[in-house]
Amino acid sequence: MDAQKQLYREEAFELLADLEEALIELEQQPGDLDTVNRIFRAMHTIKGSGAMFGFDDIASFTHTIETVYDLIREEKLSVDEELISLTLRSCDQIKVMLNASQGGEEADATLAEEITASFKKLISSMEGTAPEQDDSRPADSGGEQADDLKAETTYRIRFKPHRELFQNGTNPIPLLNEIRGLGHAHVICHLKELPGLKELDPEACYTYWDIILTTDKDADAIRDVFIFVEHISDVEVTKIDDYSEIDHEEYKKIGEILFDRGDISLSDLESILGRQKRIGELLVESGKARRSEVQSALVEQEHVRNLRKKRMGNLSGDAASSIRVASHKLDSLVNLVGELVTVQARLTQLSVQRNDTDLTLVSEEVERLTAELRDNAMGIRMLPIGTTFAKFKRLVRDLSTELGKEVDFTTSGEETELDKTVIDRLGDPLVHLIRNSIDHGIESPEKRAAAGKPAEGTIRLTAEHSGAHVLISVSDDGAGLDTEAIRAKAMEKGLISPDANLSEKEIFELILAPGFSTARSVSKVSGRGVGMDVVTSSIEAFGGTVEIASAKDKGTTITLKLPLTLAIIDGLLVTISDEYFVMPLNAVVECVELSADDRRHAHGRNLARVRDEIVPYIPLREVFSLDGDNPAIEQVVVTEIGERRIGFVVDKVVGQHQTVIKNLGKFLRHVDGVSGATIMGDGTVALILDINKLTQQVEFTEKSLAVH
Repeated sequence: MDAQKQLYREEAFELLADLEEALIELEQQPGDLDTVNRIFRAMHTIKGSGAMFGFDDIASFTHTIETVYDLIREEKLSVDEELISLTLRSCDQIKVMLNASQGGEEADATLAEEITASFKKLISSMEGTAPEQDDSRPADSGGEQADDLKAETTYRIRFKPHRELFQNGTNPIPLLNEIRGLGHAHVICHLKELPGLKELDPEACYTYWDIILTTDKDADAIRDVFIFVEHISDVEVTKIDDYSEIDHEEYKKIGEILFDRGDISLSDLESILGRQKRIGELLVESGKARRSEVQSALVEQEHVRNLRKKRMGNLSGDAASSIRVASHKLDSLVNLVGELVTVQARLTQLSVQRNDTDLTLVSEEVERLTAELRDNAMGIRMLPIGTTFAKFKRLVRDLSTELGKEVDFTTSGEETELDKTVIDRLGDPLVHLIRNSIDHGIESPEKRAAAGKPAEGTIRLTAEHSGAHVLISVSDDGAGLDTEAIRAKAMEKGLISPDANLSEKEIFELILAPGFSTARSVSKVSGRGVGMDVVTSSIEAFGGTVEIASAKDKGTTITLKLPLTLAIIDGLLVTISDEYFVMPLNAVVECVELSADDRRHAHGRNLARVRDEIVPYIPLREVFSLDGDNPAIEQVVVTEIGERRIGFVVDKVVGQHQTVIKNLGKFLRHVDGVSGATIMGDGTVALILDINKLTQQVEFTEKSLAVH
């Protein structure tokens, strides 16, 4: 049961995330019944599954909320901002209850009672007007039953648990009762597989059920009832009737129904049809079908015939097939693929050294298969970034309300895929950026009106692929960055000298410094100068960059440039002295030679002319204090960091190398300029360079020397 409870918690948190997104959408479009149904279904699943797995407090709490949204579905209650806010509070309360079940802080029972009382007040306010609404229906409308039937569908459900159902602590009776609660149902029990007393295992389940259900729910809602037992049971949901059928069309014969279900074969059916008795009696007498199976088919036949006399219901949809995998298992798979990539590199190296044709053929085939396996494994880790975007709608709503601002939050590029590890670490930086946009960027409605802008500000969150990177942008149409205020604050903090000649872009980058803030006062939202510092350190920690663009009174755009994946990357292998290093290939623009004459022409400055452009470079031999003499001709690896080009001088460029990133361990993880290590084909270790940190380190050193 512990495993089942954990599965319920995971499902509940996913449902709550979807619920919050749906509530924000409903607030914008109060009359959207599809969204109302989505909310009702989520609440119903949280309640029903909670009761099944011992979360009685959650089941009890959500019952009243579910009732309210059922009334909204019936158009007996209307949606307003107060209802949405109350439901969002209830989502927060359910989260606290879920965390409390895992040893977290206890949920506030008084708050739960207060929220429940507010929902009950809504129900009681409706009850006074409900009879009047019912009486207002036309006399010839056919009554409530006829109206309901127009939206109903009939399903055949076969619920066949596996033998080990009881051993998992599952009781099937509540599941059957929940199915009954979805509409008008007939339940037939089958004991066909029940063994004799000597062979009977008292802990095994030998029973299965057929249910004929007429409901206004779709097939997905029915499958949701069995969501926590689908791995230990066979559940078939088949639509057998809907309103598209002719009203009094004759339904299938008994033999056809049994054949459709797979209870009898075609040969059994044909051999019986020649006799005079009723097909059901003949099948039972001949032993081809059990009486319970024939009875079940008769119930189905009668159920649908009666239904078609009153009219029929709705079409159903098929559930998408998917499988849930624990993230640690996925990480283990990627690690194993990484080890395989290393072994494959060793095999390739051996085939080249031995010049063996057969070995080379095997090596090439292994390389092809390894590349396909790597791409598939990495593809499994890729998730659409929209799963993260959806969480911020609630943040924008709450903050804009708290600050008295009107904000329209739009997103695009939700289908853009990114490594799960990157997505997991992206939440906090985006929260800080969005909070700053609302607090500092978007002006109050009064100021916007005075500036000739719409009272409602706009924040856009977008994602798009750009080569081996993903660009995520947070933009607003607010006041923009004040360059004079930023410059004054930077001088006050000693970040720049009064006579410093900075470009607009360099001034914007000052806000990324630790502790920098131009806010005149500290609020609950921002002003302590830690937000942009968190963004910068978090993004650079996994090889990304932060770029800022702004125009006064027009708005600000902050773009995060992120690598697609953090597990396996394509790198450029280089050597300095006898040491190997790897540089991320996606940052490399080109490689050029650097001779002794080139150094002399630069007059001692670390500058190289590349295609009529002056590019500063960093001599890595000096940075890492490596022994040995410089070769006559060195190589400059030109990289692009943001919009700048920086060169790194190495002895030799070996070539492209598929790099499996390994952590350096707790003693070396904070070494500046190195982001990890990889194992070469021959077993030697190559350090992976962090070109962003190396550049910052050299610039800081040069500034320190200039000051002294």
